[in-house]
Amino acid sequence: MSGNIFQPELQDIRPAPENPSSTNSPKSGKPRITDVGFTASDRMYVTLDGCGDFSLRKTFDCGQTFRFDEIPCREAPDAVSVFGNAFGRWIQFTQIGDRLILTGTTPDEYETIWKPYLDFDEDYAAADEAILAAMPSDGYRETMSRAVGYGRGIRILRQDPFETLISFIVSQNNNIPRIKKIITALCENYGENRAFPTPEALAGASVDDLFALRTGFRAKYIHDAAVKVASGEVNLSEIAACKDYGKCTEMLCRIHGVGPKVSSCVLLFGFHKTEAFPVDVWMKKSLARHFPDGFDPAPLGRYKGLCQQYLFYYERWGDGT
Repeated sequence: MSGNIFQPELQDIRPAPENPSSTNSPKSGKPRITDVGFTASDRMYVTLDGCGDFSLRKTFDCGQTFRFDEIPCREAPDAVSVFGNAFGRWIQFTQIGDRLILTGTTPDEYETIWKPYLDFDEDYAAADEAILAAMPSDGYRETMSRAVGYGRGIRILRQDPFETLISFIVSQNNNIPRIKKIITALCENYGENRAFPTPEALAGASVDDLFALRTGFRAKYIHDAAVKVASGEVNLSEIAACKDYGKCTEMLCRIHGVGPKVSSCVLLFGFHKTEAFPVDVWMKKSLARHFPDGFDPAPLGRYKGLCQQYLFYYERWGDGT
């Protein structure tokens, strides 16, 4: 097993050599880096303070990503810790109050990779206010206020587009434990150091190879997506740069098995096109229950995706009634 893959641990820290330029970088803003050090097993960690209402558990438990798992923290029962892989890097996030500890990274990687990934530059307090202000009536606003309050702390992760595309193809008519098993199998068989496979790696597999990983009817869709992305027929960079949401949807729907629901998830979670408003079974339940006279997300503008996450999380984990 590669040295890049480590077993999760709770931070048993000792001071690192002083590095004021990293720990006090003005780019850090809020949240800000307040400590850098090493665990007892020489894994570097970065500590952030001032994370506000950010919720690690909610963010990684709202159906956005499938490569992280919550792990126990026996020495700190009030802590929340998740361990997993993104962008080919293994990392552990541990939250205690408004402090977040990232184990397995450096200050520079935090600034360039994990700070954007966690969307820490977005003003979520302003987003919450905008969502409530966009509601057409007091009754709608009251309902949305409950959902926002229940889901507050969720962040829209900025994930790798290809990984997100394949993950949400796998998610069709599926449950989260099985989605995770399939994605793990893809990574173990076709990913370097168990990172998510490249388009070229998956394109080199046959449909039968992919079917053997218990992907079911999705095998041909995974293969088609990989071939079209690897060949450039579906250009992910072009989608990322495109400002026309309808055109982005059309480009993704060139892939067999990708329709409006999957494409909206991919655009929201893989391309950070936050005007997306995915509607799955849980969202249909939520909208029917709370907004029987109809719900038009258009006035929400770029906050549609965050509103969707609040409603989804409230329906999935809250009382929803």
